[in-house]
Amino acid sequence: LAIRGLLQPPLTDRLLDLLGEQLRTMDPLLHHTVSPTIVNGGEKINVIPSEITLELDARLLPGYVPDDVIGELRPIIGPEAAIEVVAFDPGPAEPNMGLFDTLGAILRDADPDGTPIPLVLPGVTDARFFSRLGIQTYGFLPMTLPPGFNFSQTIHAADERIPAAAVDFGTEAILAALQRF
Repeated sequence: LAIRGLLQPPLTDRLLDLLGEQLRTMDPLLHHTVSPTIVNGGEKINVIPSEITLELDARLLPGYVPDDVIGELRPIIGPEAAIEVVAFDPGPAEPNMGLFDTLGAILRDADPDGTPIPLVLPGVTDARFFSRLGIQTYGFLPMTLPPGFNFSQTIHAADERIPAAAVDFGTEAILAALQRF
């Protein structure tokens, strides 16, 4: 029931709140996100600026276009603000999961107790540039992490790190993938 509710936009926020912090990382996978990243205004400390420019970094869900996000922002910011799309990256093409079984077999060989799973991340990679050329890419991130290691809070944090054993495991798995091709 909860998963079906997550796919109904009016219920998404409420269900994520009820499901708790553990599923908070799913939030950007179910919504467009917008972050204010650059603010420009006046040049003098004693003069109120007549205009302020706010640059936003919007991340759209697959299949959406800037007008969809603008439609969500307009009721929030009102009709007075001008909105200009400076750049739009449509993201990668539909994924081709044809190599997943091969990568999964490599992981099962390295860790028979492990379960390979496909994963969607809310970030972007340079893979989108290859996708435009018709090249399928995979974010193959093989690692074994100890129980209690909070990967989602550690990745890209100020003290980003993984255990050395996870690096060794990943190196061996990537080598095995390269040897199969």
